[in-house]
Amino acid sequence: MRISGGIDKGRLTTARGFFVRKSTNRKIRPTSTKVREALFDILRNNIRGARFADLYAGTGSVGLEALSRGCSETTFIENDQFLITALRNNVQKLGYERRVCIAEGDVHKFLERALEKNTTFDIIFLDPPYHSDEIENVLPVIDQGTLVHDKGIVIVEHFFKKNTPDTLNMLKVCRSYRYGDTMLTLYRKKCL
Repeated sequence: MRISGGIDKGRLTTARGFFVRKSTNRKIRPTSTKVREALFDILRNNIRGARFADLYAGTGSVGLEALSRGCSETTFIENDQFLITALRNNVQKLGYERRVCIAEGDVHKFLERALEKNTTFDIIFLDPPYHSDEIENVLPVIDQGTLVHDKGIVIVEHFFKKNTPDTLNMLKVCRSYRYGDTMLTLYRKKCL
C-alpha cells in the first residue's frame, strides 16, 4: 500500500508480500486506494489539525494517510497482534511515532475507557469486518458523551448491502457515498 496524498504521498507502507508470507487464515481487507482517496476528499476541509481515531485499524493505512494529510494525531485501535506488528513498522517507517497512539485490544472496551476519560476526537473512522455486527455494537457507544467533538465527524466504511441507522441519539447521517461494494456513511452531531 502507498500513501496517496499529503506530505508522504507515494511512500510505501506494508507490502503485499508481508501478508502473503505471514497471513494464513486472516481475512484482511485493507481500504482500497480509490476509497481512501474518496474518504480524504470528503474530509479535506476537516483534516488539518484534527484528532483522528482509526478503529479496526489493521495495518493503519487510513490513519497514516490522515497523518500525511495534516491531522495532528491519530489513535489506532486494533486487537490482532500480527496487524499491530505491521502497524508499528509502518508508523516507524514513516517517522510518526510522536503523533501516534496505538491502543491494543477490543474497540468497544477502548471506547468505554475513552468515555470515562472524556477523550474527544474530531474524526472517528470505523471499518469493522464487513459481515460482523460491530457497527451496531459500536455506533451507540460513539453516540454517547463527548467522544465526538461538537463539530466532529464519524465515518463508517461498510458493505453496501449493510444497513446503518439514519439517526441515533446525538448522531445523524449527513450523506452516504458508494464505491463498488463499499459504502462510506458520514455522521455528524445533531444540532440540539
